[in-house]
Amino acid sequence: MEHEGHRQRMRERYRAQGLDAFAPHEILELILFYAIPQRNVNPLAHSLMQQFGSLHGVLDAAPEQLMQVPGVGEYAATLLTLFSQVSKQVEISRAGRLELIRNREDAEQHCKRLLAGCNRERFYVVCMNGQMEVIADALVAQGSLTEVPAYPRLVVQAALNHNAHSVLLCHNHPGGTLVPSQADLDATATIAGLLQGMEVVLADHIIVAQGQALSMVSFQLMAQDARAGGVTTRVASSVGEVRIKAELQKRGLLPQTKNTEEI
Repeated sequence: MEHEGHRQRMRERYRAQGLDAFAPHEILELILFYAIPQRNVNPLAHSLMQQFGSLHGVLDAAPEQLMQVPGVGEYAATLLTLFSQVSKQVEISRAGRLELIRNREDAEQHCKRLLAGCNRERFYVVCMNGQMEVIADALVAQGSLTEVPAYPRLVVQAALNHNAHSVLLCHNHPGGTLVPSQADLDATATIAGLLQGMEVVLADHIIVAQGQALSMVSFQLMAQDARAGGVTTRVASSVGEVRIKAELQKRGLLPQTKNTEEI
C-alpha cells in the first residue's frame, strides 16, 4: 500500500536524521503511525496542528480535547498525551527533583514558559503538591474562553486528577494587554469557590501578554486568608482598570500614555 511505503520512508528518515529533520506535523504523523496502523494519518496530523496551534499544544492537550478532533480515538489520544508526561518525568529525573515555585517571580516565569509563542488564548492549571512543587501543567481550555463555559469545572477536575494541594491558574491575552477583564475576575472567583470546597488552595492567577505577566495577587485582585479551617481566597468584585493600568505603567509593564496638545 502507498501509505505503508510512506511510513517506512519516514521511519528510515528518523533513524538516519532524528527529529530535527522533521516538521512539527511530521513528528505528529510519526507518533500516529503507532496508534492508527491502517490509515493515512497526514491529514489528521495537520488537523491537530490547526486545532491546537503547535506541537506542544497537541501534546499538552487533555485526552478529552484530542478526541473532539475527528479521527482521534481513545488509543491515539492516550499515546499523544503520554509523550508530554514522559518528557516531564525525564526532566524531573535529570534534575533530581520537581520544579519548585518559591515566589511570585518563579510563578510568573513558569507561566510565561508555558504560554510562550501561543497565538490562541489558552488556560492552564499548574498543579502543585504541599511543598509547592509542580506536579502537572494541565491545559483545560483554549480558543475564546467565553466559548468554554464549563472550564471552571475542568479546573477542578484537573486538580482532582493530579491530587493537587494547591493550583496556579494562568492564561494568555494574545495580541492584548495584561489588564484582566471582568470575565477573568468573575471566573477566578467561581474557581476559587469550587476549589475551596475541595480544600485545594488557589495560589494565584497569572495573565500573560506580549512576553510579560500580571499576578492577580501582586495587583491586589486576589488575597488569601489563612484561618483555622484552612485557606480562604478572596477575589475582587471589579477590576479597577484605571488603577491596574497605572500600576502596570509604574512597573514598566505598560507604555506611558503621552498627552500632547496642538498649540
